[in-house]
Amino acid sequence: MELLNLALLVTGALVFGSVLAGLFSARAGLSFLLVFLVVGMLAGEDGPGGIRFDDVRVALWVGSAALGVILLDGGLRTRLATFRTGLRPASCLATLGVVVTAGITGLAASWLLDLPLAAGLLVGAIVGSTDAAAVFSLLKSSGLRVSERLSSTLEIESGLNDPMAVFLVLTLCAALTQPEGLGAGEVARMFVQQALVGAVGGVAAGMAIGALLRRLPLGGTADGLAGLLLLSSGIAVFGGAGWLGGSGFLAVYLFGLVVAHRAHEVVQRSLAAMDGFAWLAQALLFLLLGLLVTPHLLLDTLLPALGVAALLMFVARPLAVALCLAPLRFTRGEIGFVSWVGLRGAVPVVLALFPLLMGVPKARELFEVAFVVVLASLVLQGATMVRVAHLFGVNLPDAADEPAARRLFGDFVLDGSAPARELCAFYGLELPEHPGTLAQWIQERLRRPPVVGDRLAWSGASFSVRQMEGAQVLRVGLSLGAPG
Repeated sequence: MELLNLALLVTGALVFGSVLAGLFSARAGLSFLLVFLVVGMLAGEDGPGGIRFDDVRVALWVGSAALGVILLDGGLRTRLATFRTGLRPASCLATLGVVVTAGITGLAASWLLDLPLAAGLLVGAIVGSTDAAAVFSLLKSSGLRVSERLSSTLEIESGLNDPMAVFLVLTLCAALTQPEGLGAGEVARMFVQQALVGAVGGVAAGMAIGALLRRLPLGGTADGLAGLLLLSSGIAVFGGAGWLGGSGFLAVYLFGLVVAHRAHEVVQRSLAAMDGFAWLAQALLFLLLGLLVTPHLLLDTLLPALGVAALLMFVARPLAVALCLAPLRFTRGEIGFVSWVGLRGAVPVVLALFPLLMGVPKARELFEVAFVVVLASLVLQGATMVRVAHLFGVNLPDAADEPAARRLFGDFVLDGSAPARELCAFYGLELPEHPGTLAQWIQERLRRPPVVGDRLAWSGASFSVRQMEGAQVLRVGLSLGAPG
């Protein structure tokens, strides 16, 4: 019992201290997750805590379960309506974007770390996807008001890109540990199985549990029980999909998404409980990963690992984002912001545990590189997200801040149902060919689903989408004398 009590004392104290430190560090723009990670390192064998922890298998089990809880919470909070603007760009970023990012980063890692090409590509695959915990956490705590297109793209991408990263990591690990390698057919079969089983399992389970929740007596004071039902069923779906050869990450995210749609009222009442579960999962995950790392061993690969991090943040991620989003008519500011908010968090460190368990050569070095990349991302990208949003002009003003709204949308407020040609004629602007309403004309010119903040330059003036209801533009701002 002494050992058990000591373990509970240490765990509780670490989480409590991390939360307190995080509350103060958040004022400086630092991520809560970074604080958990640092506290874990300080409690480890190189820190004053002196705790020695090197059980990779336990870390992988706990890490996978925690990521499942985080993705479940993200799926429950993602509205299906946001798929109108976010699904296409997020799907491209979660597939092609991960491959491009991993490929470019892997080539650089092979050169900087003097690794064989396959091992370098494995490094790229490990750090190639954004992290759901980091993205969801910072978007909620930053206070930013970005457009629906940006927020939904980032959230859906971080929920969908883990399966691709896991698939790439496992494929490259197998290639490095199996002398005969993997054939193209076997690789394709694994990918299809992961995606298909994960997607079908997650959606089917979400529909079944959603229907069940609507019929259970969960009113009144049973909100905590509803949260517990969501948590336990989500973990079961995560494990079941993986057991059947599918992607548990994809399954649990889609499960949360479908359940939230089919049992909306029950889910809304239980989100507070789920928020607590998600924060606990993040705290335990980052504390455990901090304990697992040995800081003095990072020094041997620190400089080349920082080089990998810099190339990932300033070259690989921006190129992948531009390749995916430019054809979808995202603005330069939006592309720049999405590029910078591709945070790396727990996922790369958890993925770096797979090579350790599978006996990949130099696996410890790969783990250390992944850890440095995560630290660099949380410190640099996490702490500057708000400033970058202002720099790229993607932060929308508060609805009650009329002076800021006028600076962004213009001095005139127009009804979206007004005739476009008559309005342009009244203000002395070139007449559009479109005979319909102002809202229809703007949507046609944008050639994408409109969101609040979208702008259309026309004949020396600027029209801005100011207010929407669902997919319908209600109010349009007009600024005269804007550059055409």
